Amino acid sequence: MQAAPARTTTATAAHAFSALPSTLAVRPPSVTGALLALERLLLRGGQRTARRNAWTAVLEDRRRAKDRREAQHLLEAAADPGPRAR
Repeated sequence: MQAAPARTTTATAAHAFSALPSTLAVRPPSVTGALLALERLLLRGGQRTARRNAWTAVLEDRRRAKDRREAQHLLEAAADPGPRAR
């Protein structure tokens, strides 16, 4: 009779993986990394820069609109004649 072929157990495989130097350990890709890689693939340098500039402009517009709303509220609060102390 022949002996059954040796099987690698998960414990042995895990031990073999942990024996690798940390520089060889591969981290799973993140969603952000995958999206950036896709962006690099689909958009060339000029298009990517234009898109980022447009997004920066959108964020700046939102910030200015928020500042405008806050200033408007302050002006309205200052213009309202509130109850006066006597």
